[in-house]
Amino acid sequence: MTSRIEVQLERERHCGLIAAFTAFMFWGLAPIYFKWLGQVRADEIIAHRIIWSVVFLGLVLLIRHKSEVREHLRISPRVLATLALSSALILTNWLIFVYAVNSDRVLSTSLGYFINPLVNVLLGLLIFQERLTGLQILAVIIAALGTLFMAIQIGLVPWMALGLAFSFGLYSVVRKLTEVGPMVGLFWETLLAMPLALLWLFGLQRNELLMFDPAQTASTLLLIGTGLVTVFPLLLFATAVRRLPLSTMGILQYLAPSMTFFLAIFVYGEPFTRDHAITFGCIWTALILYSYSSFQQRRQTRLPS
Repeated sequence: MTSRIEVQLERERHCGLIAAFTAFMFWGLAPIYFKWLGQVRADEIIAHRIIWSVVFLGLVLLIRHKSEVREHLRISPRVLATLALSSALILTNWLIFVYAVNSDRVLSTSLGYFINPLVNVLLGLLIFQERLTGLQILAVIIAALGTLFMAIQIGLVPWMALGLAFSFGLYSVVRKLTEVGPMVGLFWETLLAMPLALLWLFGLQRNELLMFDPAQTASTLLLIGTGLVTVFPLLLFATAVRRLPLSTMGILQYLAPSMTFFLAIFVYGEPFTRDHAITFGCIWTALILYSYSSFQQRRQTRLPS
């Protein structure tokens, strides 16, 4: 007979799966939202994303952690300096992403987020001296060869894809070293960048380049909505992480770049050449090898000695 605890755990798992699927689908469909803002400069979009993220994250923290708000606002200078660095990294990631989407390079964002897990592996090896199996090392080499092939064929380094992968990878490293929760951390990261965002918008207005106009209801609501686009999937992701094994989250994370890949090819009609096929083939092969090796490692640790 199923115990009450088992039923509760199954409900928690089901809730976690729904939250994870929704979060990754949201991120996978994000290019559609930023395409709607195609007439707005990428730097203005990021400035609004910072400001409205502070507003919405502040409201979430106030509602969910009302009794702990003062504690959240007390952060040591050392942690604040670390969060300033992570703020610079995540803002770089956002700027590259929005610029890529609005310059019809959605495929580059997909490639970047497929490469990202392997960049995390490389950074873990270099910074945290994490051990890799032979298959995992082979996976990183194959991914590197695929990226190098594209650089040679097109005569340019795929900087958008690599910029997205490494900025988010380094962001993950810095956040791993910072003892602050994801929601509070992002609140501080955007809060620290808010003065710069306000100054930037002021500069755009002085040069008559600002697109934000309350009279233009649609674009105004979309710019305000960039805060929700940031906060909503993050809330779902935080919910899922607490309820699902990291191995499950690791597999589900490929849903977002997969959706972006299909958007780029079948919705936005971006060219997918033989060179793209070879590069993506290398990345996908590397991800399969790495996932298989990780699965084998987890399976061996669970076996009784």
